[in-house]
Amino acid sequence: MRLVILGLILSSVLCGQNFKDIRPSPQQLAWQDLEIGVLIHFGPNTFMDREWGDGKADPSVFNPKQLDAEQWVKAAKAGGARYLIMVAKHHDGFCLFPSRHTDYSVKRSPYKEGKGDVVREVAEACRKHGLQFGIYLSPWDRHEPKYADNKAYDAYYTNQLTELATRYGPLTEFWLDGAGSEGHVYDFVHYVRTMRTYQPNALLFASLDFMPNGDIRWVGNESGFANEENWNVIDGYGIIRWRPAEADTPLRESHWFWHPNSESRLKSLDKLMDTHEKTVGRGAQLVLGLAPDDRGLMPDVDVKRLQEFGAEVQRIYGNDLAKGRATGTYAQLPPDTRLDRVVLAEDLNEGQNVRSYEVRVRVGQGSKVVARGTTIGHKKIEVFEPVAADAVQLIVTSSLAEPRLRRMTVHYGGK
Repeated sequence: MRLVILGLILSSVLCGQNFKDIRPSPQQLAWQDLEIGVLIHFGPNTFMDREWGDGKADPSVFNPKQLDAEQWVKAAKAGGARYLIMVAKHHDGFCLFPSRHTDYSVKRSPYKEGKGDVVREVAEACRKHGLQFGIYLSPWDRHEPKYADNKAYDAYYTNQLTELATRYGPLTEFWLDGAGSEGHVYDFVHYVRTMRTYQPNALLFASLDFMPNGDIRWVGNESGFANEENWNVIDGYGIIRWRPAEADTPLRESHWFWHPNSESRLKSLDKLMDTHEKTVGRGAQLVLGLAPDDRGLMPDVDVKRLQEFGAEVQRIYGNDLAKGRATGTYAQLPPDTRLDRVVLAEDLNEGQNVRSYEVRVRVGQGSKVVARGTTIGHKKIEVFEPVAADAVQLIVTSSLAEPRLRRMTVHYGGK
């Protein structure tokens, strides 16, 4: 990884740009502060026990008789989510909104006698309960005949993008999934221009190899972890950009859509906490995949697990043992304070600068190193064996420029 970073720095010199001088936009800073989001998959697959729809399902299969978007949003919020991304169209091409450009949508389903709009229901529930709202519109479309013609499909996709960007209020994030798009050429410049026209503050997500001019990048896996060394500034196409990572992982192992009798795949609380430490705790965004069932409700066991997860994050990180005692990189603690983790954060208004550091605690008359790391970025959670100490100090051992710490907090995860 260090060789890769060196290569990025060298390439920035050749491009006339300097890695350490790149800054995030205000929208990117605000988005990174959200930290946890959810991604909702729901559609014909839900009623057919499928993950991958082929675009041939009859719209009549989509018939959720108890759909409650507020229940979804409340469950997400209980899990600590601050934003929600709704899959408006998955790879099967079925639209959960009444698009003017296709009949393959809720218009031809029994749901609300063809007059429903799931995207609107979810958007309104998010606004009511204080979650920011985003949309996923799959570029790959296994139903639409125009997909075989790049130019015709670009017009079709842009028309739907425009519908979504103009009907549902402010969007925090617009998600482009690259799955299934091998060999297809998309007019990303047109997509970006359209989104910027109608939603100038929305951030565009895509993997680096799929879309070069996005604002957020895929972390590179669906297992829910970021690399310990995680830089926000990336050069994938000869242009140095601030492009923070988003790590998506489903609440039920390997299942983005709901499947009957799959409760055993629900991730444990310990697994979710480990995921939190390896995503949010490594400066990336955590997006949990949630899947309403064929009733149109989040399953009770999923709701309970989200509540447990949100409560555990709050129990541990809602209590700063150094509150009012930290001054920059040093925190004086009451004698023999028991702790097992430290949370660090850089002031990203000044860019990301820390390359390596160590965390020391004072025990009696001496001190010892309890953690060493590379990058800090938006947030870094260092977990170590419990220790009783009366001071904590961060020592930056290498940086690109003068490091500026936004905060340092001290916590104990034991019970």
